[in-house]
Amino acid sequence: MLRATMCSVEQRDEEQEDEAEEELRDGGVPFYVNRGGLPVDEETWERMWRHVARIHPNGEALGKETRGATDLPKIPIPSVPTYQPTTTIPQRLEAMQKYIRELQYNHTGTQFFEIKKSRPLTALMDIAKEMTREALPIKCLEAVILGIYLTNNMPGVERFPLSFQSNFSGNHFHHIVLGVHSGGRFGALGMSRREDLMFKHLEFRTLMDLVQEYEGAYRGYWHTLRKVRIGQYVSHDPHSVEQIDWKHSILDVDKLTKEELRKELERHTRDMRLKIGKPAPPSPTKDRRNSMGSPLRVPSSPIRRISRVERRPSGDKKVVEQKSAAEINGYQIRV
Repeated sequence: MLRATMCSVEQRDEEQEDEAEEELRDGGVPFYVNRGGLPVDEETWERMWRHVARIHPNGEALGKETRGATDLPKIPIPSVPTYQPTTTIPQRLEAMQKYIRELQYNHTGTQFFEIKKSRPLTALMDIAKEMTREALPIKCLEAVILGIYLTNNMPGVERFPLSFQSNFSGNHFHHIVLGVHSGGRFGALGMSRREDLMFKHLEFRTLMDLVQEYEGAYRGYWHTLRKVRIGQYVSHDPHSVEQIDWKHSILDVDKLTKEELRKELERHTRDMRLKIGKPAPPSPTKDRRNSMGSPLRVPSSPIRRISRVERRPSGDKKVVEQKSAAEINGYQIRV
C-alpha cells in the first residue's frame, strides 16, 4: 500500500508538472498562464501587473510609468523565415532560431499562450500559428511548439522534446528545448534566459554529446543537472491527432555513471529510429475535423522510467487495419 501511495503521489506530481496549475513555479519563482486566450481579458491583464509589482524591484513605479505612457516605441514584428531551395538545413535551423530569439523571452511572469501537453498535435500547431500572428514574447515550452511548427515542412529533420530538471540552492528548475536530428548529427532549437541553454548547432554526433553540452552549461551557472526527459520523434503531419510523446525516457542523471547514461541515450536513439518506420494513426479529413470538435481525452499512458534497476522497451503501436473495398464503397454511399 505504501509503494502504491508513493507511486500515485509521484505520478500526480508528474501530471501537475505537465498540465500545470493556475500558478506555476520554477525554482520557487511563481508565474501565471493566460488561460483566457487573446486578446488578454481584463482579469488576466490586471493580475499580470499585480504580479509584476510583487516581483520587480521597482514594480509599482514601473507599472504606473509603463501603463500611463503615451509615447512607447512601436515594437517591430519579426517575419517568419522563408528560404531558397538551395538553403541548407543548418542554415534554415539558424534562421528559425533567429526568429524565435527575435520574439524575445517573456519576463512578465505571465505565459501568454496556454500549452497543454495532452492536446493533439493539430491543436498545438494552431497555437503555433497564433504565436506567429501575435508575435508576443514566449517561454521555453512555447518555443518548442513553435519550433515543431516551423520545421514541419522539413521531412529530413526529425524533432523530439528534450527537457531538463536542475537543482540550485535547494530549488528545482525546469527547462525544455526541441532536439533536432538530421544528416547523422544532433542539435536543438529553443528559448531561454541563458544563451547557452537554447540553440545548439547541428554538429553533435550523438545524443550523449548533446546532453553533455547542456550539462556543461548548467555547471557554468552552478546548477546540478538531476533529470533528463526525452520524447519520441514528432510527426510532420500538422493535422495529426497524435499526442506528443514528451517523456519516453526519464533518466536520473545524478544516479547514473557516465557509461550507463551513454548506454541509455543510445537505447533511446534506437527507439526513435524504430518509430520512423511505424505508420501513424490516420488524421481525420477536413470536413470531419470541422465537425468533430475537440478530440476526447484518452487515458494517459503509464509513466516510462528508465533507471539502473528497471528498463522497459518501448511498446509497438498497433497498425491500423485496412478496410476492404466493399466497406469503403459502402461508407461512400452512406455519406
